[in-house]
This record gives sequence, structure tokens and C-alpha cells, in this order.
Amino acid sequence: MALRSNPTLRQRRVGTELRRIREQAGLGGSQLARELGIQPAQITQMESGKSGISIERLRTIAAVCMCTNQPLIDALASITSERGKGWWEEYRDVLTVDFLEVAELEGHAERITFCNTVYMPGLLQTRAYASAVFARLVPTLPAQEIETRTAFRLRRQEVVRSGETPLRAFIHEAALRMQFGGPMVLIDQLASLLDDSEQPGISIRVVPFSVDTFPGAGENLTYIEGPVPELDTVEMDVSQGALFFDSPANLAKHRTIFANLDANALSEERSRDFIRSIMKEMKAIHA
Repeated sequence: MALRSNPTLRQRRVGTELRRIREQAGLGGSQLARELGIQPAQITQMESGKSGISIERLRTIAAVCMCTNQPLIDALASITSERGKGWWEEYRDVLTVDFLEVAELEGHAERITFCNTVYMPGLLQTRAYASAVFARLVPTLPAQEIETRTAFRLRRQEVVRSGETPLRAFIHEAALRMQFGGPMVLIDQLASLLDDSEQPGISIRVVPFSVDTFPGAGENLTYIEGPVPELDTVEMDVSQGALFFDSPANLAKHRTIFANLDANALSEERSRDFIRSIMKEMKAIHA
């Protein structure tokens, strides 16, 4: 079987989990290879995602490593059996890999939770707002690049619009007031946010400035839930792109952050009232 030159995020994740299963069993790569009757290089290739793995071999590895976490094993087996490509692969030679990997995570998510402090969650942005977010980057992007990124973001939103993937958004007041594209773009964005908050499967809650301490880091975060907790992923927006975290310690840390957000944010109804008040304020000044 030919090696993959560019394994996808999910293919790499299978390899990462296989390595964790092996390490938890106290086995080195060479030891596992001897147990399986294969070359150590093949273990390295599987654990890097560069080599595919059959469901039978995956279950054999789990047995050799004494892994009894059957839900995790079944979830990994399901990933290894996937065939076909996601819609985001159409953009592989057009956008950087970060864009594709975020869409890949969202496309397979059981639930998506956002924590936004600077701008609205990408899956809830209007076209004008999304375009303005991309237009403010330094150095300035060409107009065609801005349009491509905006179109890709709107395509991602179909995940939410379908109602198949529940979405929670904790949005800080700073993000509600930050202007991208001017006051009228923000007013339209706030109105769209209110409409979204009434849709089934979408929960939008505000963290106002009045909260004593902000329960979490200042970065924009996305928590993507997998079929089992071990396959959850945290995505962090940074100026250079996207960072992904999936270690047990990182997942535990961010579960705590989002639990604190849940305890401190306004209720859904009070959040709607809060958003309406900002809209009213903005219209009084600019409309």
C-alpha cells in the first residue's frame, strides 16, 4: 500500500490514538512490531497517519496493547473504514490546510462549542462580516482571496444550517461590539445572530463585561466533540492560522473552561435581550 503524502487530520488522529494506546501499555514501537510480525517502520507509518490500517489490524493492536476501551476502538474503526472525500477537498490547492482541517473537524462533529472574544463565530457570520474579517488582515489579501475564503466560510455554515450538528456559542461582549466593515455591517450581523439564536440546535449566550472574571483564555476557541470523549479536539485561532489540541490534559483543561463559561454566561433569553440592546444603541448612533 502506497504511503499517504498528506494524511488528513482524522487519519493523523487515528495514528495518534494508536500511539497513545501503545504507550499506555508500556510497549515500544519495536516491541509492538514484533508482536504483530511486521517491521518497526510500519508502526511509525501507521502512527503518523501516512499508512492506512485495516479494521482487523486496528483491533489486533488494541488487543495486544490490552486496550479495553471498546467505544474508542469502535470509533477508531469507524474512521478507518471511511471512504470518499469531504467537500472541503475541492479547496486543497486553493486554501491553506488549516481551512480544510477546520472544515473536516466540523463535518464529523457530534457538537461544536465556541468561545469568542474578538469576533463572531465563523459559522454564524454574515457574508459582509466574514469578508470584512478577512479584509482586515495584514498584509492585505487580494480581492479574489478574500472572496474565496468568504465563500468557503459560508459553505462551512451548511453544517449548522442543516440542524444536524448542535452548536453552542459563548460570545463575549467585546466581540459583539467589535466592528468589522463598519457599524451597519455589525448591525446586520447582530440581527443575524438573533435570528440564529431562535433556530433549533443553536444556543447563543453572552458573557458581558460585568462578569467579574472572564472564565477562560482570551483566545477564540472551538471545542469539537467526537463520537467518544477521547476523540474531542480543541481548535484555537491565532494570527498564523489554527492550532489543534487533543491531549487528555488539554481536553480536560478546556472542558473546565467551557464549564465555567456555562456557569457564568447569561441565559439564552437574557443574551437575546443583551444583543438587542447593543443593536438599539448602534442604531441610535449610526442609523
